Formats: sequence, structure tokens, C-alpha cells
Amino acid sequence: MQGFEIISIVSQNLTSTKNTTKKLYDYQNEALSQIFGKIEKNPDNFNLVYQLPTGGGKTVIFSEIARRYIEQTGKKVLILTHRIELCNQTSRMLSEFQVNNKIINSHVKELDDQDDYLCFVAMVETLKNRLNDDKLELDQIGLVIIDEAHYNSFRKLFKYFETCFILGVTATPLSSNMKLPMNEIYNELLVGEPVQSLVDRGFLAKATTYTYDVALGTLKVGINGDYTVKSSEELYSNNLMQEKLLHAYEEKSLGKKTLIFNNGINTSLHVYETFKAEGYEIMHLDNTNSRQEREFILKWFKETPNAILTSVGILTTGFDEPSVETIILNRATKSITLYYQMIGRGSRVIGDKKDFKVLDLGNNAARFGLWGSPLDWQKIFSSPMYYLDNLINDETIERNFTYTMPPEIRAEFPNSTDFSFNVKEEYDKAIKMNLKSKVVLDKSLEQHCKLCVENSEDVFDARILSRLLQDDISDRIKKYSYCIIKSTKNYIQWLEDDYKRRLSTMINQSFS
Repeated sequence: MQGFEIISIVSQNLTSTKNTTKKLYDYQNEALSQIFGKIEKNPDNFNLVYQLPTGGGKTVIFSEIARRYIEQTGKKVLILTHRIELCNQTSRMLSEFQVNNKIINSHVKELDDQDDYLCFVAMVETLKNRLNDDKLELDQIGLVIIDEAHYNSFRKLFKYFETCFILGVTATPLSSNMKLPMNEIYNELLVGEPVQSLVDRGFLAKATTYTYDVALGTLKVGINGDYTVKSSEELYSNNLMQEKLLHAYEEKSLGKKTLIFNNGINTSLHVYETFKAEGYEIMHLDNTNSRQEREFILKWFKETPNAILTSVGILTTGFDEPSVETIILNRATKSITLYYQMIGRGSRVIGDKKDFKVLDLGNNAARFGLWGSPLDWQKIFSSPMYYLDNLINDETIERNFTYTMPPEIRAEFPNSTDFSFNVKEEYDKAIKMNLKSKVVLDKSLEQHCKLCVENSEDVFDARILSRLLQDDISDRIKKYSYCIIKSTKNYIQWLEDDYKRRLSTMINQSFS
């Protein structure tokens, strides 16, 4: 903005001349200095995006930006959000900063009183409809602030504010649609304080992540680049995954206030029924709930110490409940934005809470790294496709799975001590000795047969025990298929079926 000058505003109904009672942290003040430096240095139509982790106080920062900008320029500020809850939260925060503002919602058809305000808060779809219908006209807007700027729905409004300085704010400057990268509409990225620094300084809670390996081979990727709801529901609604989720909760989060994220309403309802049957305090929430129902459920969640809330998408943004102690990702995602948003719901610091748990049942930590790991946002912003193309894929993730026999199954083999079998190591030995690769499966069969025989009184007991080895067998067959670089679904299934037949035969022969 050329010729940036300070203009004092006298009219109290526009914005108060009193200093705000809100106190900003040093990194927030540093962000303010940097952003205003960009406003001074660049032309009026410059587009800047500012990145700061969830929980870092983006709303606080841009509320103070709005206050100072109005005070210093006399021009108006427009703040855009994508959800009505964020509109209301933003309006309340602006009021705390003594910024008199007006929400443009579905009830506002015209703006006859716009001269009474220098700041407006609007939901993108509502404002687009009003502007398209020529129902209202916003005069003298100098600064447009876009919350959750990674969403592409805001692009449709840029044409109305081509002469304004646009400031986008987001925790993850990676577009929700890779066909429309953010670097096409924003001139520059300004990176704020990283997650780990905010954790180290006590502004955010520390996350301890526990991963539970999940085979994602049945998941399909939709046109939006993420796993489809249909394929996710088929996987996560089955009994095995429900049992794995329940086990993860009871192992790591029993009695803790827990928020569960799912990819599909049916899955969340299954979760609700599973936990309810076990006597746990749980409620379900999705976007079909009425406003009154949602308020009731969130109030219950806030006030119930050991509450479990299973949800679908609706709580990834615009939801702040610092008392959350555990986040469960009962879904897989290919969106790093969604990954950080979900985990961020547990990162708020309150009272003695300095850390929280993340239970990952979607291989998400293996795909994106642990929450808070260093990320080069400048590189991701400038080359988003390079970043996405180099994310570790599901097949590679699953190759690194390490199967651990559950204690309850291992207890069924009290006479055995050796359960380990390294398929890759045995395969490498066979190749060095110029043997056929199938000797690996032969050795594996001998060990499994021994486990069954030495813990049984007769062939019938041994056959029953062999069924308990199903997961171990599947894991070894899959690792063997990786070694021989032949891993079609049909071939793996044939290998597994043949293995079980041979094991049954070997058990029979051992007793006869």
C-alpha cells in the first residue's frame, strides 16, 4: 500500500479508540509487525497468505490486524469465513478487540446501515449470493481477511475485491483442490511460529502418538484426492476394525475425554453402538444434527469428565474444547490439512494439561510424519504437486508393518518361546544360497506347525490353534509377496489359501 499513513478515527460507533484489553504474545506481535510491513511495502491489490498452527491464535492476530488497519487507514475491513460458527466466533473476538462489526448472514438482505460499521464478517456463500444478485454493495473496503484460506470456495469472491489487499490465514497453506494451487492466487507466503516451538514454549500441548497398523488396500480415492466415504465405511464399520478401535481406546485412553474422527456417518454410528454396548459415556455428532442438538451434545461433552464424542468432519474447524485429552483418528486421509486440523483439536492448553494423546488407526502418522514434525511450508506452497507426489504411499507403509501377536493369542501357546520369523531375512538367505524362494514359506510352515503341535493334546486341538495364527500367516504371506515382487490380490490370496492347506496337512502328519 503506497503512502501508508495513520488516520485517527473519532466516531466511537466505528471502532473504539480505547486500547484493547487483549494481550498478545511475542510471536503474535512479531506476526503483526511482519504483516503490516507487507501492507506498507506492497500495492493495494497484493495477496498475502499467513500460516500459523491450529491453536496459535490466528483469530486473535487478524482481529488485532483489523483494529489497527481501521485505526490507521480509515478504510473498512471484510473478514470471510466458510462456516457460520466461524462467523460468530470471529465477531465475538472482534468485539473483544473493541471493533464494532456486523455479520452478513442469511437474514441480511441489504446493508442500509453499512456506514455505521467499518468491519464486516461474512460467510463466503452468503456474500457471493448477495453480490451476484446486486442486493448489496460494500464500499471502501481496503483489507479482506480470509480465514481457513486453503479452502477454494473463497476464490469466487476475489473478482469483487481486485483493488484490495487480501490476507489469507491458515494452518496449512496447501489448497483443498490441487488443480487450484494457492500460489496461483497468493503472491507470497509468510510462515509463523512452528508447532514444536509453540509446544516447547507452553502455548500448545505436546502430542504423544500411538499407531495401530491398518491395511488400507480396500480404500478408494475419489475425485477430491482423498479416500471415499463409501470405501472408508466398508472398512471401518466392520467388526474387526470396531474391535481394534475399542482395544486402542481401552489400552491408551480409558477414562480420558476422547474425540473420535470418522469418515462417514454410518461408521460413527457403529462406533457409538460399540462403545455404548460396553457401558461407556458416548454421544454421536454429525452435520444432520440440529443447532439445538449440537449445543446440547457439546455442552454434555464439555461437562462430562470421561466423555467420548464420535463425530464426522463437523468438528475439524470452529470447535475449541481445551479439555480434550485424546484424539482418535478412526479414519485414513490423504489431506495433511485435515490431519493437522483433527489433531489440533486436542492441542489446546488448559490448567494442568500439558500433553494429549493421538491414537492413529489410519496410518496417517506414517504418511505425513508426527504432528509437529518440521515442515517446509515455503516449499509446499511453491511446489504443492511435488510434495503430494512424494508422500509415502499405502503399499510402502504396509510393507513396514510389524505384526505383533496379541497377548491373548500368545497365551494360547504356553509351551512355546520362539514366535519370531523374519521373512525378509530368510528370503535374503535363500537367495545367497541359490535356493528357491519357496523355502521361506516351508520354514515358516514348520514353525507354525510346531507352535500348534507342542501346545495341543491331539490333532483337533492343533487345528483350532492354527486358526488363531490367521493374522500372523497373512502378514508373512504379504511380506513374502513383497520380496518376490509379485503382489497381485489374487496371487496373495492363492498363496494364503495354499499355506493354510499345507499347514493343515502338516499338522495331520505330525500326529499320525
